[in-house]
Amino acid sequence: MTPLRRIALIGNSLPRRCGIATFTTDLERAIANSRPNLQTRIVAMNDHGQTYDYPRSVALQIRDGTIEDYVRAAAFLNAGQFDVVCLQHEFGIFGGEAGAHILELLTRLSMPVITTLHTVLAKPTAAQRAVMERIVEVSAKIVVMANKGRELLRSIYRVPDDKIEVIAHGIPDFPFVEPDAAKAKLGFSDRSVILTFGLLSPSKGIEVMIDAMPSILERRADAVYVVLGATHPNLVRDQGEAYRESLMKRVRDLGGEDHVVFLDQFVDQATLLEFISMCDVYVTPYLNEAQMTSGTLAYSFGLGKPVVSTPYWHALELLNDGRGVIVPFGNAAAICSLRRRSVSVPHGSTGTSPSALSDCPSAIQFCTGHSFSGRAVACSRITSRAGAPSISAARSSPKSGAPDGS
Repeated sequence: MTPLRRIALIGNSLPRRCGIATFTTDLERAIANSRPNLQTRIVAMNDHGQTYDYPRSVALQIRDGTIEDYVRAAAFLNAGQFDVVCLQHEFGIFGGEAGAHILELLTRLSMPVITTLHTVLAKPTAAQRAVMERIVEVSAKIVVMANKGRELLRSIYRVPDDKIEVIAHGIPDFPFVEPDAAKAKLGFSDRSVILTFGLLSPSKGIEVMIDAMPSILERRADAVYVVLGATHPNLVRDQGEAYRESLMKRVRDLGGEDHVVFLDQFVDQATLLEFISMCDVYVTPYLNEAQMTSGTLAYSFGLGKPVVSTPYWHALELLNDGRGVIVPFGNAAAICSLRRRSVSVPHGSTGTSPSALSDCPSAIQFCTGHSFSGRAVACSRITSRAGAPSISAARSSPKSGAPDGS
């Protein structure tokens, strides 16, 4: 088998602010570092007329609403003789109805396509189903990050099981950092820190944690809830900072200004890992069950932090078998009731030291091989096995092109 020489990734890329941009960038770096003489490039999606100061790893940009850019990207990839293209798919990052413009690119490619689905819808619209089925058809392999994704692909979209691969969301290769040292560096010494990170939006359920804080403080007066992350760019474009301001007002109304801290920052990976290192509990109080992946959940879990989460799909799978604590959606009282198990840790002991981790063998075993370098190896294995003959017939099908939505 001839080793792969050139791999292209299509998706969002840093410095664009979103989870897929972070994921694509991390994966490209891990693949590039996995083997000498392996070249990687990113074809980056630009949103709503925005432009970004991309690094050299981004070889080409696509304006999401401009079909000609998709056609041009296909020509670029074919001319560059890339061995395989890895598509990062989320309906909202591509133009056209249900993101159908991406088909103008995929159906013109001469090399195999490996598609990673960041969302798998249980109840797709007709247009979404048509786009998904066409993407599946032209892809040599479909990658999802949770077994729930495999289940939905088989039951809803009738995808053959041998076409589906499950590879867990990568986590950084990051050494253990003493929480007290990280707290001192970041200005949270002598506090019990609860952390949520991500682009701020109503679906994150931050209100629920804010409402839980008064009861937590009755039992743990040194607790602080740190909400780290900029407001989602789409929300800022449509509403300005009205949502963030409403959350801050909610904190003031509850008298919690000294115990809820909003840090309006989009941080790099190194800074994020420092914040995770300092926290005593990581919380994802998300409100939407149909969330297939959460990068911040994977990061915090991978760094050995106690995690409290609502039962969205990724959390249910990752935190199963006692690897974390699940609470009902929108239930502040349930979060408060967990104080003794999670928030109220002895001062100076967060449950993330090496000795504490030794008491959580199920979590350690689950994390093994889940680093981004491990994901890069798994992706390379899949791409090496993917063959062009399996997709050439699908590409020549007359069904190529955008769906009509019927």
